[in-house]
Amino acid sequence: MLWIALHLPHLPLEALLRGCDPSRWRDEPWAVIENRSVLVCNAAAQALGVRSGMPLSAAWAIAPALRTVPRNLRAERENLEGVAAWLTRFTPRVSLEAPRQVAAEVAESLRLFGGLERLEQGLRSGLDALGFKAWLASAPTARAALWRAASDANALEDLRVEVTGAGPDILGLLRNLGIRTLGELMRLPRDGVARRLGQELLDDLDRALGKIPEPRASFVPPARFAARLELPAQVTEAEGLLFAARRLLAQLEGVLVARQSGIRGFALSLRHPGMRPTRVTVALANASRDAVHFTLLLRERLARLELVAPVEAIGLQAAGFEPLHATTASLFRDVRDAGEDWMRLLDRLAARLGETAVRGLAIHSEHRPELASRAVAPESSSGPRSTPLPDGQGPRPLWLLETPRRLAENEFALLTGPERIESGWWDGHEVRRDYFIARTGDASLVWIFRERERGWFLHGIFA
Repeated sequence: MLWIALHLPHLPLEALLRGCDPSRWRDEPWAVIENRSVLVCNAAAQALGVRSGMPLSAAWAIAPALRTVPRNLRAERENLEGVAAWLTRFTPRVSLEAPRQVAAEVAESLRLFGGLERLEQGLRSGLDALGFKAWLASAPTARAALWRAASDANALEDLRVEVTGAGPDILGLLRNLGIRTLGELMRLPRDGVARRLGQELLDDLDRALGKIPEPRASFVPPARFAARLELPAQVTEAEGLLFAARRLLAQLEGVLVARQSGIRGFALSLRHPGMRPTRVTVALANASRDAVHFTLLLRERLARLELVAPVEAIGLQAAGFEPLHATTASLFRDVRDAGEDWMRLLDRLAARLGETAVRGLAIHSEHRPELASRAVAPESSSGPRSTPLPDGQGPRPLWLLETPRRLAENEFALLTGPERIESGWWDGHEVRRDYFIARTGDASLVWIFRERERGWFLHGIFA
């Protein structure tokens, strides 16, 4: 077995700020406050001397420009679960370790992702897209990987005893004994350690060393995707929400990859202070899991949106997962790619113009040509396709005039026909026509018909 652990040292801060472009706050000192003390701060605050555990009054004394936000435990939990759900794209064996860690068993995933080093590179780049910085460590056991990820030491023996999470009484006894590292602890007589410090500490150490098993519950993502982001400052322009939304779309993509699924739409909810949220829906012609495509569609929708009020948080929801297996290379890749491009074009047009503005044509069971097709929503397919005409029906022109135009007999020469169409007697719009294909004086092929009492009419033009 091989476990990789992710330790998120700045999770309390990232849970509140990752919805904002880091370039806007990286150079400003920020800190998360709990019980009037600094819980965690960013690099800009540390450069001014602010440290975790420092009283807030002392932090403001040395950094008057320090910006503070109260700790949000719910946001931290939701973000940690979001990381765990995204991590299932690499392996189904993912385990939460509150408050800031996640462990994943990856032994069976190494070949798929090109080895441990490339897997760790993929984890780091993916977490960066989500807005998180993580310390990574690997070990044969989950406990050892988690302890190593939370420390700057490489060898298990060099880790400080604080990584065990033991209570202050036990840590105090260890300090009194001069024990600072796990290696020093392991060299003590086990009977004496159990008697003075309790068996639980030894059991944790044995789990880290793999001497006793440590069953871990696997994290199971919810059946529906739902994630949200608090915004550090209210946003007044819809397009200013795209950066935060991109974080959530990357998270959604990871969940879809893990499930080998796609979606046909998603919704972005915008929370306003003291008002009902605004809901922005995006529909897709074909099921997809491509975050880049999702982002392009959402950008089109946000460009047309006028906010009714400032936005203080956003949420992303998606359901209706459909199987979407990876496509294999083939001799007909160009045909497949062209079909995908066609459907993506339809998606972008619908996002830009509105879903009802993009329509396709479908054959309707009706003999009268002007009623034989209807505008419908684009079909979910790999691209444009032809539909065979009903048996016994002659060729039909691509361009049908909205209103037939009267013709004189010297304007055309008949080529084929007639094709008799009699229909509509039941709805008061009866037609009795003989249709012909004809050639006009400029050599155009046209579709004309004759009515016994009214004469000749042009109804369509062939391409």
